[in-house]
Amino acid sequence: MKKIFALLVAAALLLGLTACGGNAGKTNNVRVIGGKSTKFSAAEIEAAEDCVLKKFKDFEGCDLEKLWYNVIILLSDFRVDSTGGGGFTPNSTCPDWNWILIRDEKSDAWRVDDWGY
Repeated sequence: MKKIFALLVAAALLLGLTACGGNAGKTNNVRVIGGKSTKFSAAEIEAAEDCVLKKFKDFEGCDLEKLWYNVIILLSDFRVDSTGGGGFTPNSTCPDWNWILIRDEKSDAWRVDDWGY
């Protein structure tokens, strides 16, 4: 459930980058490009898509054209040594660190787009 939520948050953030204004967001002409997953059932993916379609109604003056899933969120735990390299707290642990990877097409290589809590 946490991964689905993170996927939805990532999708909402990507959609939120568009500056729109005016009437309620339209989803009646959206082309949903379903994907296969070994991690999520077709019903789970459809539920995530439905959640985005519902949320998109808040994007006034926008018309959703295409919806797909080319994002993967990996979680990691790591330890920080005594130097606190990279601005982390020395001698600490970072649990559930998110890695958000994206790709434009299925044939493209993944690239790290964002990370953190």
